[in-house]
Amino acid sequence: MTVDICQKSCKVVKKLIQEIFSTMATSAEDKSSNFLRQFRDLKTREFKLLSAQQFMEVWNHYDTDGNGFIEGSELDSFLTQLVTSINSQDIGPERLDLGSYATVRRKLGCNKKSSHLPQHSVVSPTALMDAKTLLMNAFDENSDGKIDIAELAQILPTEETFLLLFRRDNPLESSVEFMKVWREFDKDRSGYIEADELKNFLLHLLKQSKRDNDVSEEQLITYTDTVLQLFDRNKDGKLQLSEMAKLLPVKENFLCRPVFKSASKLTKDDIDKVFRLYDRDNSHYIENEELNGFLKDLMDLVEEDYDEADLIQCREALLRDCDQNHDGKIDYNELRMLLMSYNQVSIDNPGFEQEDSS
Repeated sequence: MTVDICQKSCKVVKKLIQEIFSTMATSAEDKSSNFLRQFRDLKTREFKLLSAQQFMEVWNHYDTDGNGFIEGSELDSFLTQLVTSINSQDIGPERLDLGSYATVRRKLGCNKKSSHLPQHSVVSPTALMDAKTLLMNAFDENSDGKIDIAELAQILPTEETFLLLFRRDNPLESSVEFMKVWREFDKDRSGYIEADELKNFLLHLLKQSKRDNDVSEEQLITYTDTVLQLFDRNKDGKLQLSEMAKLLPVKENFLCRPVFKSASKLTKDDIDKVFRLYDRDNSHYIENEELNGFLKDLMDLVEEDYDEADLIQCREALLRDCDQNHDGKIDYNELRMLLMSYNQVSIDNPGFEQEDSS
């Protein structure tokens, strides 16, 4: 019931955003420098359906530093051009009309029958900020103040089959499941997902959604190339562990919860929850892919970029320091000691994760 309400609310917000954009029109003359304007229909001013290649062009245009996020001045530029691309020419500060803000505000209320802005109206600075705030509230799913690739795919109308590859509606339960998928598609055990393996993985996602018959071999190759270019941050032609993690999200990294980083002491209940989360087979041990999933979540706390070699090194260090009976697995008491040590370090050295990742 709660999920249905949230989904309906999200649809209402998205509809309101579309209504705001549809009212922000000015007279047409000049083909402007607004990058997004080329993707709008000249008559309706609505966005046309973006192909995978066009989506990548938009991403590369705004992610100017190539760090995998649209943030800071990049985000300001994107949001401003997204809102103003409905206009057929650019708007300079000298032409902004503060009086249009009241009309935009009415569009956000219950007055659904209110008329559109006049044909020659312009966007006020306040209305622009209001639209930007509303858009971030609707689409910045993890509330980090920036837009990642999957969030951009929710904002712009994109080929439905391409959109399915981002799994926003069906994330994995945990990093344990992620590591099982990683192991399944890293067929040659190279420690990377290479182009042919990525193609098989994308086909697998389409089959899960029963849409594989809707995509030709040529489209699948295009999707593979596009996804590789979008997520391969170090441009080595393959996906390492941290890059694949961006493509295949999990519902939550439980270790990111405030209790593990705050000055409060861990409780037995906290430790019980963590142990149950990773002991997926109820064997009373965290082992094999369960242990790898736990290590992946640990590494997500301190590293932006990591590969399987880093995970193996981390595993060896953890087992050396925490596996007291040397059985190659982590039992409840060993996990308790590890988490309590981690929690104590967080209390004694606030912000130590950021220091490690720098």
